[in-house]
Amino acid sequence: MKIQESAENYLEAILQLQEEHGSVRSIDVVQHLGFSKPSVSRAMSLLRENGYVLMDRDGLLTLTDAGREIAERIYERHKLLTRWLISLGVEPDRAAADACRMEHAVSNETFEKMKAHILGEI
Repeated sequence: MKIQESAENYLEAILQLQEEHGSVRSIDVVQHLGFSKPSVSRAMSLLRENGYVLMDRDGLLTLTDAGREIAERIYERHKLLTRWLISLGVEPDRAAADACRMEHAVSNETFEKMKAHILGEI
């Protein structure tokens, strides 16, 4: 299923924050992405409605299996592309920003070919 790039970014952010801190609330996503509270609140509502995120009564966010699958796919792309761009001499902050745009644009087939090539190279 194809979802919006913005939804992929939110799911990826939740995954990253869970890995770093264990638990995640909407305010953590606000701070991580630098978006407004209303924007993140609306996005979390849509992600819950579409079955990608659960929120408990304490406000803790959890990725559903479907949400985690998307987040892990995007985060893998982000990490690999960032690492590759850095190995090419791109400054780390620029590499991460460029990887963020690239991770959404390539097909699964293209990414898998890139991944095989990059891992053989790095």
